[in-house]
Amino acid sequence: MDKVSENPFKNRIDSGESMTVPLIVVTALFVTLYLVSNVMAVKVISILGLFYFDAGTITFPFAYMLGDVLTEIWGFRTAKKVIWLTFFCNIIMVACTQIGVWLPSPDYLAETAGAYNHVFTYVPRIVIASLAGFLLGELSNAWIMERIKLKTKGRRLWVRTIGSSMIGYLFDTLPFVLIAFLGVVSTHDLLYMMAFQYISKLLIESFFGTPMAYAAVYWLKRKMRKTTF
Repeated sequence: MDKVSENPFKNRIDSGESMTVPLIVVTALFVTLYLVSNVMAVKVISILGLFYFDAGTITFPFAYMLGDVLTEIWGFRTAKKVIWLTFFCNIIMVACTQIGVWLPSPDYLAETAGAYNHVFTYVPRIVIASLAGFLLGELSNAWIMERIKLKTKGRRLWVRTIGSSMIGYLFDTLPFVLIAFLGVVSTHDLLYMMAFQYISKLLIESFFGTPMAYAAVYWLKRKMRKTTF
């Protein structure tokens, strides 16, 4: 029985697919973490009455970590496309949740509908604040990370992740807190929120995000080397 000839392009296609899948996964996680952070940001957390921050502060640094991975592996141009994709996904979330607010519900579910409306009526303000900070913060973070990579000739990933985040979080946190909470919390609490959010995001990125970025970048680069041959 004659053997079926193997497709000469099979290995090339498989190699391309093997790197497309990680890009899709990282992009999906990146978008999800930003959407989740925007919903969580509706709740303001107080610790001992001294520190104030929105709940989205907990998940937000991990989105930045994935942004670092995108820039490190696929470059600034690809990261910029994913950032704009996330921007439009946030707009879609606001449009869809607002439709849910406007639609009527039965009387026996009035309490549930009220809770939904209370959260998602405030979400557009959070998202507007987030989008302003998101574009300024993420684009500057990705651009600076690329510049640092060129200066350090690809060495010291931790310098790139933390160094770029120091600038990115500044451009993100200030406009976000001002737009989202001005007039909602006192000026005193507003200033505390800015300071605490910036510091806490940077600490989470440094102690948790950067080690995860190292692991992800190492695995992806190793996978890329394997698919090259």
